[in-house]
Amino acid sequence: MGAASLCPSSLSCEIRIVQAKNIELKSHGNLFVRFYLPAGNKKKIQLNSQEISSKSNLLWNQSFSLECSGTDQDSISNLKQESVVFELRWRNTNPILGKISGGSQLLGRAEIPWKTAVESPKMEIEKCFMMLSKKTCSLLVDGVKPPSLQISMKVRVPKMEKKKKKMLRDECGCCSGSGCKCEDYEMFALVGAFEAP
Repeated sequence: MGAASLCPSSLSCEIRIVQAKNIELKSHGNLFVRFYLPAGNKKKIQLNSQEISSKSNLLWNQSFSLECSGTDQDSISNLKQESVVFELRWRNTNPILGKISGGSQLLGRAEIPWKTAVESPKMEIEKCFMMLSKKTCSLLVDGVKPPSLQISMKVRVPKMEKKKKKMLRDECGCCSGSGCKCEDYEMFALVGAFEAP
């Protein structure tokens, strides 16, 4: 998992590039996803997924996380104003005059607002987004659907996780006035966190 730590932790966000679909290319090469994360003051951080062969099953399943600071309410409010731009890109892997070209070509892009994840029931979404381009890409086979990218976006508020652990500790049944004496409390809390819906 890659991590982009923008500032001290208050809010945790995760982006997972799952897979590409509807990819019909005229030339083989490598595919990767380039995306731009908001970094405040109208700045963006550019990240690239790993490259996979266009002949493969087009599965990345690669996650990236970032952390934001400030009060939870401010962080969420700011995040709702931001979006992530995803670009599906192709790189030629056939040597030209003995060298592999370092550039890449845009197959399509999509802009996804964080608001869609923040306002979903569990503060997460996973769906396929169509990757569109302003001009026709010469690499894509004519007359087929545009490529799409399956993406997951999650938002986590640490304070909510702490409340869950406190509830588990109160319910473990071995606490007295002097505190919990259960040596397995941490494991209990960890298992409970995985089992929580």
